[in-house]
Amino acid sequence: MSPTAQALSRTYSDREYPDPWQKVLDYRRVREYVAAHPNHGRTRVGNALDLPPGRVRGWLNGGMPDSVHGIQTAIDHGWLDSDEAITAALVDLLAHVLAGGSIDDAFVPAVTVDESVTTDDVRAVFEALDVDSHTRNEDIDNRATEVIPTTDASVLGRCLVAIGAPIGDKTGLDSFPQIVWEVPRPVRKSFARIYVGHRALTYDTKATRVIQEDRSRAYLDDLRDVVADVTGESVSVGDGRVTISAAAARRLAEADHANSFPSSSTAR
Repeated sequence: MSPTAQALSRTYSDREYPDPWQKVLDYRRVREYVAAHPNHGRTRVGNALDLPPGRVRGWLNGGMPDSVHGIQTAIDHGWLDSDEAITAALVDLLAHVLAGGSIDDAFVPAVTVDESVTTDDVRAVFEALDVDSHTRNEDIDNRATEVIPTTDASVLGRCLVAIGAPIGDKTGLDSFPQIVWEVPRPVRKSFARIYVGHRALTYDTKATRVIQEDRSRAYLDDLRDVVADVTGESVSVGDGRVTISAAAARRLAEADHANSFPSSSTAR
């Protein structure tokens, strides 16, 4: 399985295994052994694999560790070893979460929407990931309007954590997740565009845009590097903010992400 599957398994807490990934491997060993020896009971299986019979019993009777179930759910949706369209959608959602959302302790992601980043923008990303979503707090004063997934929400959130999204407070995040640098530049540009859409201030008298973040200097440097990389224009960091030149802002507004990957409907 992929490194992302391993990282996903490690978002699950486990009292029996210091490394939850080992539980996934043991479960697979048990299922493979039973497939080859269907008449062996829990004691013989446990002795053969050096596992407690009590642990084996649940797996023989149809039980499945939460981590295995989460991995299987992610595979069913295409979130692990994903194709190009799903990868692009995951990176877009990662941008929404880093810049304008959060992942709570139950691993459910939520994205705040406003005039710059609309409900339709966010729901389209969830749709590309084969996930239903709904809007909450839309009619509640003094509460941010958010879009949250309603299908396998916690597994999706765990997948985001597996590729580098933080849980809860984001101020301790030191750098951008590595996946942002591993995807093609048009997808990275979409990431940057979404991020800037959530966070950047606009001015009536100039096209320069400014992002002010309570983040580490290393994080701000990475944000600068991402925007500079996809625009080829001047972006600077200083005094806790990233300043995007007018030329960079114009380049960032150029729409090319739609042509970078096939849509999820045609790719799956």
